[in-house]
Amino acid sequence: MRPTLSAGLLLASLSTACGPPTLKPTASPDPQVACPGGWTSWSLEVLDRRAEREASEKVVALLTDSIEKSFPGCSWKGPGSAGLPAVSIEIYRFAAPFEDGTWNGVAEWSVRATDPDGRTLTSFEAESDVARPNYRGSNNEKEALQQVFREALTQTLTGLRSVSNPR
Repeated sequence: MRPTLSAGLLLASLSTACGPPTLKPTASPDPQVACPGGWTSWSLEVLDRRAEREASEKVVALLTDSIEKSFPGCSWKGPGSAGLPAVSIEIYRFAAPFEDGTWNGVAEWSVRATDPDGRTLTSFEAESDVARPNYRGSNNEKEALQQVFREALTQTLTGLRSVSNPR
């Protein structure tokens, strides 16, 4: 094999292994609450406010998809849709750094739901953290991220399901 071809193959293999693991959206629909507050349409905005925004589009899509799939009775519109109640989520931390032989997964974001007139219906923080040993034969970073994501998402869904329509 020629040296340039070998170097190219090495670079290609390294570039596919970089970055955080890909997680799948987690849906947790509740037949009792098909859409928060009894509305049928909501505006949804998920913002990545992390200091290091590695794979930002993936993280935003993961949370957006999980929220939308967990409320199948809702029609979700983009941010700033006039005349709709709105959910705004700001992600502050979502990572699983490897430190001292442990994967330290953390998820933290704020959630705010407002009525169509902009009045706050609920506002809360969703947080989770886990320290996962470096188990052999497991994608420990992915497992730590999946666990903290699932736990913070559960808090988010619980908070949104408690929203009531003041009208």
